[in-house]
Amino acid sequence: MMSLIKKISLPSILALVIITVWSFTKPSNSNKGLIEYVDPFIGSGGHGHVFVGATVPFGGVQVGPTNFNKGWDWSSSYHHTDSIVKGFCHLNVSGTGMSDLGELTIMPATGDLKYNAGNQDNHMSGYSSLYRKNTEVNSVGYYKVELERYNIDVELTASERVGFHRYTYPSSKKSRVIIDLGEGSADRPTETYLKKVNDTTFQGHRFSSGWASDQREYFTLIISKPVKDFILYDRDKKFKGNELKGTYVKGFLEFETDKNEEVYVKMGVSTVSSENALENMIVEIPHWDFGMVKKSAENKWNQELSKINITTEDLKRKRVFYTAMYHTMIAPNLYQDVNGEYRGTDKVVYKDTTFTNYTLFSLWDTYRAAHPLYTITHPERVSDMVNSMLKIFDHQGKLPIWHLRGNETNTMPGYSGIPVVIDASLKGFEGIDLEEVFEAVKASATGDFEPGVKKLMELGYIPGDYMVESVASSMEYAIGDWAIAQLAKKLNKEEDYNYFLNRSKAYKEYFDKETRFMRGKLTDGSWRTPFDPVRAEHRVNDYCEGNAWQYLWLVPQDPEGLIELLGGDEKYTEKLDELFSMSSELGEEASMDITGLIGQYAHGNEPSHHTTYMYAYSGQPYKIADKVRYINNELYTDKPDGLSGNEDCGQMSAWHIFSSLGFYPVNPSNGAYVFGSPLFDEASIILPENKKFTIIAKENSDQNIYIQSVELNGKDYKYSYITHKDIMQGGELIFNMGPKPNKNFGKEKEFRPQSIVY
Repeated sequence: MMSLIKKISLPSILALVIITVWSFTKPSNSNKGLIEYVDPFIGSGGHGHVFVGATVPFGGVQVGPTNFNKGWDWSSSYHHTDSIVKGFCHLNVSGTGMSDLGELTIMPATGDLKYNAGNQDNHMSGYSSLYRKNTEVNSVGYYKVELERYNIDVELTASERVGFHRYTYPSSKKSRVIIDLGEGSADRPTETYLKKVNDTTFQGHRFSSGWASDQREYFTLIISKPVKDFILYDRDKKFKGNELKGTYVKGFLEFETDKNEEVYVKMGVSTVSSENALENMIVEIPHWDFGMVKKSAENKWNQELSKINITTEDLKRKRVFYTAMYHTMIAPNLYQDVNGEYRGTDKVVYKDTTFTNYTLFSLWDTYRAAHPLYTITHPERVSDMVNSMLKIFDHQGKLPIWHLRGNETNTMPGYSGIPVVIDASLKGFEGIDLEEVFEAVKASATGDFEPGVKKLMELGYIPGDYMVESVASSMEYAIGDWAIAQLAKKLNKEEDYNYFLNRSKAYKEYFDKETRFMRGKLTDGSWRTPFDPVRAEHRVNDYCEGNAWQYLWLVPQDPEGLIELLGGDEKYTEKLDELFSMSSELGEEASMDITGLIGQYAHGNEPSHHTTYMYAYSGQPYKIADKVRYINNELYTDKPDGLSGNEDCGQMSAWHIFSSLGFYPVNPSNGAYVFGSPLFDEASIILPENKKFTIIAKENSDQNIYIQSVELNGKDYKYSYITHKDIMQGGELIFNMGPKPNKNFGKEKEFRPQSIVY
């Protein structure tokens, strides 16, 4: 097949570059809209691990600065405490607890050529540069910093598949742009390739192995200034010629610059080919107008942020809220070229223009609140996300666990894609084949794919002497099994309904009546000893990033069953009270993921996220208020360390969005949202078909945190939850707030949230 480069001649490309209108618009701070309340540096310090740089909502590239990786807190290639930049990469994760990506790195420089980046202890031995925080600017779709070593200003913006750079150089006879294909974040390049097509166009690829075991990325780079000399290295060895294949290939694009000369670079990215990367660039940014691309990115963000409008006089809370919205839209990532092609998990190239394909599914985190949030704020994307997951099923035989750019990382316990695809199916999104979904979820839950599933099917539980994290895995599986049962019921598959409903109660196998905790159970039926409900050993015991206190409550699919196990409403509530009031000591071997502690409740880690709302199931929803208010006010701030744990691709922020609106999806697959304590005086959710759902908190204040009564569309509403259907119909929800609890609201069983709501 004729390549795109042959179809579109390079002289024509260069002519297009030259004759395009150059309007080099400088950043403007006027009339910004809601994006002015977004601070991408929130969560870039502490353990937040958020991406810093330029991207568009759910974009396929994330263009930003990359530091030397110094461990866990550099998972997203950057940390707010750092001061050395080794380049500007085009692919990044955001908020994850593991490192990868941080690749397709380019770096402007001047002076004598340095053939590597250097290192943390001696960055001057390479081309890396110091930078100062007071020269950093990051707003949505835009990043700027001054490279102190070179006196070069770097500005970044992006479209969906293209990174756009503007460099302002000093006067220099030795200016350059470095393309370093060896650099990444905690992965290992397996093959890198770079070639000069002409004096402004360069192409290549980077294959690597890391968290993503077989990652393949292609690119085309075009520079606005013709290159006088092109120098190639692999590690520290120099090579002659215009192309080179190796392991750590890097290219040096050499030229001269005048004082304050602006040089522009565009890099298109593809998982299929450099030709596709070039086509992505030609379609999305066929010009050199940096200001136009920046403005387009800002408009896209304003459009998405305006889906929820809040009313508050507290600017700090407004910044925290809209930054949280921003963080929920960095991932999942667009994962197909403009022609519809993408590389599947099986490494085969597919072409499908019937849907938009996505990748980077952090499902153990995001199934809890981020994906339910998308069903309200991004309904136009939900079926595409589900169909992306179904395509992954076709390619690898199971639904994704933790999917990263065409790679299954199998990270974290459970099959957490199941609640996501079933929630969307039961909410009635168009374009989703329910029989296809059922085939995928049943195969994923019964095949020999996930650890311990066959033992679960054989014994009814997963023995602790068979595998680590047995309790965590089985309890996560049970949440997915409950969802499968509900879809089976909808499809009139009675046998499957009964089977999976029974499996969803497997958590009961781990309940020890004597200690009143979920415990590791051995193959012979005995409990694992010794037992300490507080002790949390990282990835070596029966729990995952938690302890018995935290995992006791991981039964969002059947709170009624948990209440029964604990001895009824009163004893259940007493146990929940104890969780929040006891010591926060965890032991010396505790996971560093267990953060944001209130007693033994850990807001910094996802298995606890629904726990504050569990009071509603025993008829005491008023006990939710002080806890969610404290979390929203104290554990979410507008500072770089403003997140109490990893952002985890939007989940931490989705909790804040839901909870500040006044409700939360305890069971992520049953279409119900449990009331808590609304943070804002008023909030409006813009819905499809010109509908709007408005939430009003009357007499709201930092003292008036308790719900006294609720009205829905002008009528008294006695339930302590609301359904997805009610929200999507539009209307008005009024919370009447007060300084003291109304202990009768939501007390009666008929008004409590139920397991089955659809």
